[in-house]
Amino acid sequence: MTERPLGSPRTPSQGGFWSQATADPQRTVLITPDGEHWPAGRLHGAANQLVHGLRAAGLERGDAFAVVLPNGVELLTAHLAATQAGFYLVPVNHHLVGPEIAWIVADSGAKVLIAHERFAAAAQAAADEAKMPESHRYAVGTVAGFRRYAELLDGRPRSVPDGRTLGWVMNYTSGTTGRPRGIRRPLPGKLPEETHLGGFLGIFGIKPFDGNVHLVCSPLYHTAVLQFAAAALHIGHPLVLMDKWTPKEMLRLIDTHRCTHTHMVPTQFHRLLALPDEVKKRYDVSSMRHAIHGAAPCPDHVKRAMIEWWGNCVEEYYAASEGGGAFATADDWLRKPGTVGRAWPISELAIFDDDGNRLPAGEVGTVYMKMSTGGFSYHKDDIKTRNNRIGDFFTVGDLGHLDEDGYLYLRDRKIDMIISGGVNIYPAEIEAALLAHPAVADAAVFGIPHADWGEEVKAVVEPADGHTAGDELAAVILAHCERQLAGYKRPRTVDFIESMPRDPNGKLYKRRLRAPYWEGHERAI
Repeated sequence: MTERPLGSPRTPSQGGFWSQATADPQRTVLITPDGEHWPAGRLHGAANQLVHGLRAAGLERGDAFAVVLPNGVELLTAHLAATQAGFYLVPVNHHLVGPEIAWIVADSGAKVLIAHERFAAAAQAAADEAKMPESHRYAVGTVAGFRRYAELLDGRPRSVPDGRTLGWVMNYTSGTTGRPRGIRRPLPGKLPEETHLGGFLGIFGIKPFDGNVHLVCSPLYHTAVLQFAAAALHIGHPLVLMDKWTPKEMLRLIDTHRCTHTHMVPTQFHRLLALPDEVKKRYDVSSMRHAIHGAAPCPDHVKRAMIEWWGNCVEEYYAASEGGGAFATADDWLRKPGTVGRAWPISELAIFDDDGNRLPAGEVGTVYMKMSTGGFSYHKDDIKTRNNRIGDFFTVGDLGHLDEDGYLYLRDRKIDMIISGGVNIYPAEIEAALLAHPAVADAAVFGIPHADWGEEVKAVVEPADGHTAGDELAAVILAHCERQLAGYKRPRTVDFIESMPRDPNGKLYKRRLRAPYWEGHERAI
């Protein structure tokens, strides 16, 4: 079989990946982190084999299987298998430890666990604690007590399985008890081809085929990263996978493969901008059409610097694993700095107060969203499912307001808001000011106990290269804040940390930073 290069499709996007792979099996659809090129027919065959293998292991429509995998062929194969066999794929954050993984495996009811040898210790501990039978544990590489992943595929036909029906991804998010909860959507009972799985990217103006190449630069266990990648694959865009992200390697891949769109987080922007000018100039990023970022607040000065460097391809969205969202082009943001956009065509935004009253434009309250494409529930958590809803609207706890034109502006997460002397203080604004200082590589702001005010503002800073943590640097940073922020917003003290606890998607584990300061005090941390 002669492999064909990126692009040059022969088929339309209707029917998704499966139809394209059948019609044009030689087209390259995937470049792995080690540079291996996978044609569509090979990936299609592997996905079919996995369906047959999982069915032989006892999985039926509506059953779940969990994966603890890095970015690679196996994770995409799992996604394609689940979504054509009516299974629930449960992608697990591979930074979790054994008991955390065990909770997700057990709670989801996963009947099979597939893990990579890189995460052997955690996977073994999780499988043991979740009482997963050894016959249903599979490893990419070698993990004691696990069967080889190849055994799921070996001897299985590459032919299209019978009884094909659409399945879903079941991502896990925070629960009411502190345990993560699965976001479970009812299976529609349709053929995969009856649902335009790549249509999601049309929200961002991304067209089928059209010479597009999607760069996956964050872990695929993250909801948005997997959704963007899968949608791109289904509308004929080859995927270029990164395993461990570095700013220089990202620039190299964009230049080499003429990548046109990707999903990013502001932390990546910050680290790209910190590269020396001679490195930035070495790579051509002019192929980029859509550098879409979300998942965390982006400071204004970082956003402006990226637009100045990469142009109007820098776009922003606000969404949740549960669904719904807003989108802002670069032009939208330049006209309305700070906005995260207007509601998607398939979504609706609203602001409610704590009594459930819908607020008018300009008033800050809790942000709620509604999707027109179907509902969801939190798996085994009826309380969270009920408490996070007002009618058909749901919230993930963010605060913000809408302007007269329907553009959304976020303030912060409700749980992160600091109340000092009865005044509401929003950490995101303070963090943006801290990140504007060249000595600050990363920053987190939160409230800590204060006898008179209730809370005071604390900053934790990761120093930039070439700067040494200590009292002298703290004084410099506090003086910077004095020039940038009103008195009541300024951190009273600065502590330093060698490396901020973020996952590779940019999500900050602020609870880990905040908890030690609240030991012995009453607060929902």
